[in-house]
Amino acid sequence: MSVDLLSLTPDAARQTLAAWLAARGEPAYRLRQLAPRLWQRPVARWSDATDLPAALRPTLDEAFSLRRLELRTHQVSSDGTEKFLWALADGEAIESVLIPEGKRRTLCISSQAGCALGCVFCATGRMGFRRNLTAGEIASQVRELVIRDPNLRPTNVVFMGMGEPLLNWDAVDTTLTTLNQPEGFGIGARHITLSTVGILPNLAKFAQRDEQFRLAVSLHAPTPALRLELMPIERKYKLPDLMKALRQFRRRVTLEYVLIGGKNDSLEAADQLAKLAQPLDALVNLLPLHPGGAPDLTPSARASMLAFERRLKQRGVEAVLRRSRGLDISAACGQLRVEVEGTARPHKVRAEEHAHIE
Repeated sequence: MSVDLLSLTPDAARQTLAAWLAARGEPAYRLRQLAPRLWQRPVARWSDATDLPAALRPTLDEAFSLRRLELRTHQVSSDGTEKFLWALADGEAIESVLIPEGKRRTLCISSQAGCALGCVFCATGRMGFRRNLTAGEIASQVRELVIRDPNLRPTNVVFMGMGEPLLNWDAVDTTLTTLNQPEGFGIGARHITLSTVGILPNLAKFAQRDEQFRLAVSLHAPTPALRLELMPIERKYKLPDLMKALRQFRRRVTLEYVLIGGKNDSLEAADQLAKLAQPLDALVNLLPLHPGGAPDLTPSARASMLAFERRLKQRGVEAVLRRSRGLDISAACGQLRVEVEGTARPHKVRAEEHAHIE
């Protein structure tokens, strides 16, 4: 049975390779040749590592097969945004989005196939939960881009694709290490952001990590009643409890807020949001509703969004109104998979059932 080195931390992968090499009587320097081929200078298969002896490569492929993501669909927007739909070994599919901006290349990655949370503004929520990704499948969204073109290597990574990262904590925990460590992809912790609706037990585990990873919280409503209307997770993890947990977080928090016309974009809602953000000294990211994410909802008018941003700033809250990217491609989270496969909740799992974490 082949060992999935890509689902291990760099240290664990090195230890596994070192033991295998020693058992074969290979010289110790082989490890220095092998380990960089996992993440630093990745190869599609060991047979492509031409700096290794020809006789060793097929043996490595057999013992440590480098599991690939198959590119099913690739779309490029006029603004440079690139959307990738990857097929997994079992036929499931996940998405990544690469967003270039100057010298920055931000890759939005998925942590689950589908999502159980059912947020009304998200296309991924309409397909239901399929399964958790392995750490290798999460990290390979970065790896495949580097194999495809080293110039695509992301400078920033955000866990804002398909799925709720804190409902797949063990795999995400490993992936954070792989993304950050120099023996992995070597991306600085402050350039790695985890976005969550607020799964409190695993939020506490994330907070315990020493690295300065960034936290973004999908808030989208300033009151429990409205949040419940938009996000079923409010039944299990209440907004007051979430805000209490965030006040204990040692790092600055970003609050993500999708503006939905007639739902959460009033000046009264801005005032309520300011009261939540002020004690945290939080940055508020205001996001236009991507029309592909929820066809039954109406994006806020531009004037309403600007007024909402202005009101927050008047209340002393740092707020940034983002612009939608990839409007001419299927760039909303989960939109491309839904369109390609025609999936719409093949077997929906209620958020409160899947979110049962103690």
